[in-house]
Amino acid sequence: MTLHSEPVPEVKGPSQVITAAVQARTRYALFAAGFTTFSLLYYVQALLPIFSDEFGVEPSQSSLALSLTTGVLAFALLASGAVSDAVGRKSIMFLSLFLSSALSIAMAFSPNWTMLLGIRVAMGITLCGVQSVAMAYMSEELDSKAFSATLGLFIGGSAIGGMVGRFAASVIADHYGWRTAVAIIGLAGLCAALYFRYALPASRNFVPRARGGARLKQDLAAILADKSLLCLFVVGFAVMSGFVTTYNYISYRLVAAPFFLSQTAIGFVFAVYFFGSIGAAFAGRRVGSHGHSRLLWRFQAVMITGILLTLSGALAVILLGLALLTFGMFASHSIASSWVSLKAHRSKALAVSLYLFSYYQGGSLIGAVGGMFYLGSGWGGLVALTTALGLLGVLCGLSVGRGAKS
Repeated sequence: MTLHSEPVPEVKGPSQVITAAVQARTRYALFAAGFTTFSLLYYVQALLPIFSDEFGVEPSQSSLALSLTTGVLAFALLASGAVSDAVGRKSIMFLSLFLSSALSIAMAFSPNWTMLLGIRVAMGITLCGVQSVAMAYMSEELDSKAFSATLGLFIGGSAIGGMVGRFAASVIADHYGWRTAVAIIGLAGLCAALYFRYALPASRNFVPRARGGARLKQDLAAILADKSLLCLFVVGFAVMSGFVTTYNYISYRLVAAPFFLSQTAIGFVFAVYFFGSIGAAFAGRRVGSHGHSRLLWRFQAVMITGILLTLSGALAVILLGLALLTFGMFASHSIASSWVSLKAHRSKALAVSLYLFSYYQGGSLIGAVGGMFYLGSGWGGLVALTTALGLLGVLCGLSVGRGAKS
C-alpha cells in the first residue's frame, strides 16, 4: 500500500487552543529539533579542509561529506511526510534526531574515507524525519498566526544549530581532533533528542491517513500543474544552492593566502550564522502584515548582495557579505516554505516535501558542482554561478507574486 497525506486540517475552534505553557513547550521543543537537525547536518562543512588533508581528497571530493547527505535527504523527505501521516508526527521526529546523533558518534570511528561517506549517506536518511514532519505538526496543532511565528522560530533554531555545529566542530577539532569533535556533537544531539521527546506535546489533531497510489498520483499531478508552486520550488533550489556552495568553499579561501586563518578562527567566522536566526524570525513577524510577495524578492536581493560582497579582499567585507547572505537565505526560506503550505490545496505534506526536495537538491548538486567552478575559475567563478542562480530565484519569486495576492 502506498501512503498518502490529505490536506492538513486547519485549527479553528477556540476549544482547540492550547495554553500558553504548552505553546511555549511546543516552541522550545521545535526550536531544539531544528537546532539539532542543522547542527548534525552541517557541522562537517567546517571540517572539509581537514578531510582534504587527512584523507588526501580534493575540495570537490571533500564536499561530498555534505553533498551526499543533503542529496539523499532530499529524496528521503519525499517519503517521510507520507510515513508520518500513517504513524504519527512526534515519534518520527524523535527517531530521526536519536538515530542521526548515534550515527554521528559512529562516524568518529570511521577507519577510512569510504566509511565516513557511507555514514553520512545514512544520516541523509535518518535526518529526513524532522523538516517536513515538523511543518505538518505545526500546521495541525497551531492557528495560522502561531504557525508563522513558530515556523520562524523553528527555522531560526536551524540557523543557530548550523552556526553552533560549525563553530564547535572547528574549535574542538583544532584542539582535540576532528574525531573528538564529531563524537561530542553526536552526544549533544542525543541529549537534545531526549529533551524533544519530553517537551513536545502529543498531537491533538493528528488523524492517521493512508491511501492508494491513484490518489497520490492525482495529488502529485495537481501540485506539479500549479505554476506558483513550481516557481517556489525553484526559489528553494536557488537560495539553498547559493548558501551551501558559498559556505562549502569559503573555508578553503580563508585558510589560504592572504588570510591564513586557523581552524579556530574559521569557527568564529561561522558565528555570522546567527544572522540566519534573526532573518527567519524577522521574516516570520513581518509576513503577516507585509505579505509573502512583497518580502520574498527583497530578501533574495539581500542574499545576492551578500554573495557579491565575498569577492572583496578585505576580511571585514567578506564577513559582512556572509552575514547578509545568511540573513537573506533564512528569511527567504521562511517566506517561501510558509507560502508553499498556504498555496497547497490538496496535500500540504506532499507539497512541503517537494519544496524541501528541491531545496536540498540545490545544496547537494550545486554544492558539489561549485567545487569545479572554484578549482577552475577561482572564487570569482563560484560567485558568478551562485549569483546567476540567485537571480533565477528572484525571477521565480516575482512570478509567484504577480500571479496571486498574499
